[in-house]
Amino acid sequence: MSAPRVIVVGTGPAGVRAAQALVQAGLRPVVVEENARDGGQIYRRQPLGFKRPYAKLYGSEAAKAQALHRDFEALRPHLELHTDTLAWNLTAGELHVVREGQPQTLPFDALLVCSGATDRLMPVPGWDQAGCYSLGAAQIALKAQACAIGRQVVFMGSGPLLYLVAAQYQQAGARVAAVLDTAPARKSWAALRGLLARPRLALRGLALMQGLRRAGVPLLQGVSPLRIEGDAALGVQAVVVKDARGASHRFECDAVGLGWHLRAEAQLADLGGCQFDFEPLSRQWLPRIDSDGRSSQAGLYLAGDGVRILGADGAEAAGRLAALAALADLGHAQGQALHAHEAPALRQTLARMDRFRAGLAQAFPWPHAQAARLPDETVVCRCEGVTAGTLRQCVNELESHELNRAKAFSRVGMGRCQGRFCGHAAAEVVASQCGLPIEQVGRLRSQAPVKPLMMNTREVQP
Repeated sequence: MSAPRVIVVGTGPAGVRAAQALVQAGLRPVVVEENARDGGQIYRRQPLGFKRPYAKLYGSEAAKAQALHRDFEALRPHLELHTDTLAWNLTAGELHVVREGQPQTLPFDALLVCSGATDRLMPVPGWDQAGCYSLGAAQIALKAQACAIGRQVVFMGSGPLLYLVAAQYQQAGARVAAVLDTAPARKSWAALRGLLARPRLALRGLALMQGLRRAGVPLLQGVSPLRIEGDAALGVQAVVVKDARGASHRFECDAVGLGWHLRAEAQLADLGGCQFDFEPLSRQWLPRIDSDGRSSQAGLYLAGDGVRILGADGAEAAGRLAALAALADLGHAQGQALHAHEAPALRQTLARMDRFRAGLAQAFPWPHAQAARLPDETVVCRCEGVTAGTLRQCVNELESHELNRAKAFSRVGMGRCQGRFCGHAAAEVVASQCGLPIEQVGRLRSQAPVKPLMMNTREVQP
């Protein structure tokens, strides 16, 4: 009997640990990675030839990053590894990928999607000007290109990543003009109770904030973004916000890093027909999984930040558990034994990390009210130039009480990012204008390809 065909998508913390579990059980899995090297976003590896030390690149997480990279190097001879390869579509039993313009179809018996997360963004008047980046892009510039996004940078948004990236820039020698957090300074008891599920990590976040303050970086909490100033010739020039007391502040800068925590990169799960559930706490739709990472579709497993934002440690545990669950479901004897032995402890670990996730969502909430009140002239969809006013017009004049209907009339979410940047804010604008709960306006449906593909433009001979 031939070995089952198992594919892992992604080589971040979840993907590496999933692949490791499969190899330990005697399989040779196929591993698909969009980038040239492993590590995912949090442990993104610097290009070959770069010599910066781990401590400089990853700070307090250097040992974990080094361990993950070392373990993956040991796995490489036991994998069928496809790097620089985009998984762009998913159909029954087949993953569709492309590398250097060449398409390939990979059949599978089990597919583990460890696709990670991307920045969750809220439009701000002026965010469509040159010099505005996501926090993730700002981090990539440092890790993969050894450069900053600007000489004088404002970081605005909310969540742990906001302070981490600002601290990384400050430590790299860049001038951080301000860190502006929309979350209130005073946290609820429910938020604190959740954060105490991982006290060391919570203290590490406080240390980042204190370090920024000691460095003289202005740090404001409870702000309301008013506008990003600039022009077409020079791009970003300043950020203006209102503080918790109602006073306005203007910070000059030549670049802005924006991000409101993270959103699950769940397009492949959507294309695979997985069911999604609305989570009121984070106000977003998430793929439905059981405690081991099984989706609603047989043979399709989801792990890591692509399904629940549990951070790198949680992703490692989820990746291993999902791989063991897949092996158990395939009737693999060694996998069944490993699953029976390890699953209870892994589930407990993930439950604790999910309590921490809930605490973060309450401590750093998505500012949905601010998104709903965006001025009409604010560009919501940067790819297609769709404004908040256009979305409200779709509701008022075209009865677009569902997000995909608004998409059809306005083209919101039809551009290069496929709604990754604009989808959540667009839903808030539509829901507010309709007077409906956010879950009733639905979510943008994923379409293949999940990211733009290069077309073969060579003339076809008759």
